[in-house]
Amino acid sequence: MSIGHVWYAPCAPVQYRASQLTLGLFAAGTTPSTTPGRRPTSASSCRCSTGWVARSTPSPGSCRGRTERGAGMDEAPDFVFLAHVVDVMQSMHVPFVMRTFASTPFAVRAFLLPLWPIALLFMFMVWAWSKTFIISYYHLRGKLHQIWAVPRYGFHYFLPFAKDGINDQIELAILRAERMGVKVVSLAALNKNEALNGGGTLFVNKHPDLRVRVVHGNTLTAAVILNEIPKGTTEVFMTGATSKLGRAIALYLCRKKIRVMMMTLSTERFQKIQKEAAAEDQQYLVQVTKFQSAEQCKTWIVGKWLSPREQRWASPGTHFHQFVVPPILGFRRDCTYGKLAAMRLPKDARGLGSCEFSLERGVVHACHAGGVVHFLEGYAHHEVGAIDVDRIDVVWEAALKHGIRPV
Repeated sequence: MSIGHVWYAPCAPVQYRASQLTLGLFAAGTTPSTTPGRRPTSASSCRCSTGWVARSTPSPGSCRGRTERGAGMDEAPDFVFLAHVVDVMQSMHVPFVMRTFASTPFAVRAFLLPLWPIALLFMFMVWAWSKTFIISYYHLRGKLHQIWAVPRYGFHYFLPFAKDGINDQIELAILRAERMGVKVVSLAALNKNEALNGGGTLFVNKHPDLRVRVVHGNTLTAAVILNEIPKGTTEVFMTGATSKLGRAIALYLCRKKIRVMMMTLSTERFQKIQKEAAAEDQQYLVQVTKFQSAEQCKTWIVGKWLSPREQRWASPGTHFHQFVVPPILGFRRDCTYGKLAAMRLPKDARGLGSCEFSLERGVVHACHAGGVVHFLEGYAHHEVGAIDVDRIDVVWEAALKHGIRPV
């Protein structure tokens, strides 16, 4: 419902002005980052330095508190992490729905079940009318970092007819960031899917004069996974081996003289990657087509979903490194499972009031951290398309230099 120009979200514990209500369900065609706060035409209100805030019952300090919370919503950011909604249940894990719940790592809770039908209804409304909206923000070294979300859920990315609409939403978000003076837009998860937009190349090619840098952040994701592999490893088995991340990891490991069993049925794609390696390193890249080939290998790098039956081929004591989304379920009690690549933001990050999906506060996915490194280093290039293997160590060292640490 609305009071004047201010919209209120069902189930929300606090009331937000139009520019702070990041859900954007009813204000189709507007966004929190560009829509200034408006003075309500009705209801009690107070004037803050950032605009008008509607409230029903005045309370001491409430104006000041809303000002502090709203400042990061109303200012133009320097860095944007462009995410998307995972699923209906996760859509309730945001500060403007349940602030306390959003401040802890996401997990399915019993109290969410009665709200699921409402969240499902909101999903259809978001799909039909919403534009990109702000989820949260934080400050790092005097600069504002915002997390925006494309109003699409994970399953939408696998619907062929939804592809163009998703790319349109991402493109509009990038162009909006360009107008606002944002320095870096980092694409999250499926927003940089190779089949969707070539890892961001679609937007860079379409708009060659972009001042904002578009980044997929996967160079740092590859670095995190590679630095998790124990020293002395001589052989790994990898699924999703011909994907963007799989290719980079395979080429990096073969340079280190580590044998990589690349699980793929496509000989053409395997040979294309193999030819990228130096002549003396090509022998370390081996195509395999059956899981039986990895029975004796203790290091599995998973870039494609594994069923319980497929996991059975791993020998006891195997460790599963992962870059598959969603992560595989740990069915083997005699094996260990790594989490998705993530890094902890520097200690001087401020305003981290919510968690990024299932990660603890202050920890972000590696692609998010990769975008932050791109911004802090002031890189002038776009990081889109194929991963530059030569830059994996460069980006890793840059992350450590800025106090961004692996978890």
